[in-house]
Amino acid sequence: MCIRDRNIKIKSKLGINPGSEQVRYTAERDGIIELFEKLESKIFTNACGPCIGQWNREGEDNTEKNSIIHSFNRNFAKRADGNPNTHAFVTSPEMVMAVALSGNLDFNPMTDNLISEDGDKVVLDPPFGDELPSNGFDCEDNGYIEPPIDGSDIQIKIDPDSKRLQLLEAFSPWDGKNIYNAKLLIKAYGKCTTDHISMAGPWLRYRGHLDNISNNCLIGAVNAFNKKTNLIKNQIDSEYGSVPDIQREYKKNKIDTVVVGDHNYGEGSSREHAAMEPRHLGVKVVIVKSFARIHETNLKKQGMLALTFDNENDYDLIQEDDTFNFIDLEGFAPHKQLTIDIFHSDGSKDRIKANHTYNSQQIEWYREGSALNLIKKGA
Repeated sequence: MCIRDRNIKIKSKLGINPGSEQVRYTAERDGIIELFEKLESKIFTNACGPCIGQWNREGEDNTEKNSIIHSFNRNFAKRADGNPNTHAFVTSPEMVMAVALSGNLDFNPMTDNLISEDGDKVVLDPPFGDELPSNGFDCEDNGYIEPPIDGSDIQIKIDPDSKRLQLLEAFSPWDGKNIYNAKLLIKAYGKCTTDHISMAGPWLRYRGHLDNISNNCLIGAVNAFNKKTNLIKNQIDSEYGSVPDIQREYKKNKIDTVVVGDHNYGEGSSREHAAMEPRHLGVKVVIVKSFARIHETNLKKQGMLALTFDNENDYDLIQEDDTFNFIDLEGFAPHKQLTIDIFHSDGSKDRIKANHTYNSQQIEWYREGSALNLIKKGA
């Protein structure tokens, strides 16, 4: 039984986010968009939106615990709207619709009734539908502009005062030397996803401006020494401040830095900014118990050292005022461990081993400063 024939209105705010212009156009052609519009749903543009917090969620109190029920990826707090009090639950499109119609998280569409605007009890029929559009997919304008074969004469002009766009500058190549006197930037505690490293939501307005979006670098990571986010010790003056501000000061003073992480560091979205931002700000090395595979590769592509503890218990050796020497980096090669001397503020020292998964080509990325640098070089 169709809900539009029973005078039923949705009890929760319902958003529809088409996955592509082809999907949106086909759904509009077949009357599906009109059906949702009659239910007073919000139809989003077919682009990154609620799934990365890139939307204006009106009328919500940021201090009140609330939930978003959705059928796309990501199911952790704050992801969908930047509010730490917002929980996210992933389910099927059918269950999303059932919850929207009932307004209750505990609604069971197999046993519970809805109440129509006329006061009648309504039982939902089991969902059914075509797996694919019976008339096929269609699209008038997919937004694709084929690039020219030879783009050497094309100039990209950006307003120098733009806050949202900035031409990328090539990262500096490795000088071929060992790294000495690198300072600990942050020892991340527990889960550290790419959202912790580079938050989505309102920050994504700056994704075309690397320097501006880098002001969110690691602001969601939990500092292992005080269990707080975005509050770390500056080894220059022993004062505490935000991660991006202190890292910028290290960069200004030509001090290399190290980020230490826990298990599955960089899980979640494959967001490249989570690798580009620390690289841009001057972080040289990330040492963790284990990496999420895609983030590890992204760090490599940006010309950073992505290392894992040979003994994961060495994570516990890292102290807040530590200094790192990478004493055999000059011999960087596939399947060869690196040796790190860690100097503590009490004068003691620990020597540890670190592993890596760089192959010969990826080591060339590191030597050249990034994969893009190597591509531009024509290698």
